[in-house]
Amino acid sequence: MTTQTPKKVKVIELEHLPMQIGQEVNIEGKSIALFRLSSGDVRAVSNVCPHKNGPLTEGVVSGEYVFCALHNWKISLVTGEVQKPDDGCIQTYETEVKDGYVYITV
Repeated sequence: MTTQTPKKVKVIELEHLPMQIGQEVNIEGKSIALFRLSSGDVRAVSNVCPHKNGPLTEGVVSGEYVFCALHNWKISLVTGEVQKPDDGCIQTYETEVKDGYVYITV
């Protein structure tokens, strides 16, 4: 069994990432939803809602949460956890802004 070493991937210039609107990026076959929050923080999560596989980039962002556009599931952009009474979790990815670019660790 081989374990892969995490690596940082440069994905977008920060100035091209709109506030509170999801941006899809594809890294190594993974669809990742990238969000720039009103606080200025950048978050990256799997772009697939655990309920019906809806694209989270089409969801509404409020604070540190995204609401899935299909059925309004509330998902934390920090932990990936779906908020009760719904249940589930999505993959989160570490992000870093350096020299005006956003990097995601995969």
